[in-house]
Amino acid sequence: MKSRKSNCDPDSSGYTGRFAPSPSGPLHFGSLLAAVASYLDARSQRGRWLMRMEDLDPEREPPGTDKLILQQLQDFGLCWDGEVIYQSSRLSAYAEAFRQLDSRGLCYRCDCSRQRIKALGSVYDRHCRNRSLPDDSDAAIRLRTDDRKIEFEDLIQGPQSQQIAQQTGDFIIRRRDGLFAYQLAVVVDDAMQDITHVVRGWDLLESTPRQIYLQRLLGYRTPVYAHVPIITNESGQKLSKQHFAEPLDAAHRDKLLTRCLHFLGLQPGPEISRLSVAEQLRWATGRWHIQAVPKLATIPEVSLIPE
Repeated sequence: MKSRKSNCDPDSSGYTGRFAPSPSGPLHFGSLLAAVASYLDARSQRGRWLMRMEDLDPEREPPGTDKLILQQLQDFGLCWDGEVIYQSSRLSAYAEAFRQLDSRGLCYRCDCSRQRIKALGSVYDRHCRNRSLPDDSDAAIRLRTDDRKIEFEDLIQGPQSQQIAQQTGDFIIRRRDGLFAYQLAVVVDDAMQDITHVVRGWDLLESTPRQIYLQRLLGYRTPVYAHVPIITNESGQKLSKQHFAEPLDAAHRDKLLTRCLHFLGLQPGPEISRLSVAEQLRWATGRWHIQAVPKLATIPEVSLIPE
């Protein structure tokens, strides 16, 4: 049974945030930083903080990783509200959203290879727009985009603007293997869960205009967005499972959480690391202000466990 419920329901203020990890591996320090930022922003406004597992790619998801991630969050005192939502149980909702878009002539099949797209500089050139590939073709499905400019105010990174057609191009909403793409699934789920605020890593900032574009096409409300800096390793790469980031060590939870608070601009003193994670989170919740988060894309990895 995948459903799992936290017992930390707050008084609702109309704010609803969420954390949505992919169960492709255990959480590392970079993912903890995003989770803590999202949690503190919700709790500081007496809002709800929901949990969603983005488990749409089973071949990359080792069995049991979802339970490990939930345990890691609890180890760090990050308790969520309500039941965990699994994207794998939401396929019919994504299919319905896709049907709505397709019925309006907004979708088309594309059999272009990844190598071809990469050679274009990753901006799709609409090569397959008018080819009318048959329904049974081995192809992904792209969404037609227009020349409108998507603008929004990121609470951390400031004003953002993107012309999707020129900077990204028509983008995939269903993959060649039949799996629904992240961009469509996340938009449908944010709407279903009534998400009002999305606090996540800077690496997803470029995806936000595409998500807003889909929200407008589907008649959904657009949440408020805030993108925190991501942690990079010694090679300048995003700290991630793909780059062999070390899993979180619960034995050092107090010091790791203190390091998160430091990176998020809260300026904790050395005495904070001697507090329990619950005490640190209470301290941070009372002092949280999202404008204090550094307006940076990345923060280089340093010694994560101070001496």
